[in-house]
Amino acid sequence: MNLSNLKPAEGATKNVKRLGRGEGSTRGGTSTRGHKGAKSRSGYKRKSGFEGGQMPLQRRVPKFGFKSLNRVEYKGINLDVIAGLLEKNSTSTIDAAYFVSAGLASKNAKIKVLGRGEIATAVEVHAHAFSKSAIEAIEKAGGKAVTL
Repeated sequence: MNLSNLKPAEGATKNVKRLGRGEGSTRGGTSTRGHKGAKSRSGYKRKSGFEGGQMPLQRRVPKFGFKSLNRVEYKGINLDVIAGLLEKNSTSTIDAAYFVSAGLASKNAKIKVLGRGEIATAVEVHAHAFSKSAIEAIEKAGGKAVTL
């Protein structure tokens, strides 16, 4: 086997439609484009969202809401998840780097500890934000909630 005798597998290729090569080919004349109009001519390009002059969908549907430029998005991590981490390997402090190494947050994510679940061990948790219920639960277990 060499490059000169390579060819595709049987049935892997189809013959290309040869458009505009005379009436005998059955694809001469209009070359399957129909009669007249912009679509039949070369250089035709349909605008995206154009509906033939009908009011397009993106203009029929009303505008809605807005996106705040000052929004801060947090990655929420619940207490039951932290308790699960502590069962696997006990530690006295949990910080952002610990969450990243555990695969719970990305490197640049801001972390908010939320109050679902319970925590039994005293642990110092470092995060960007805490819910009130999370702070209460951590301090009730003898730990400390440190805001970064």
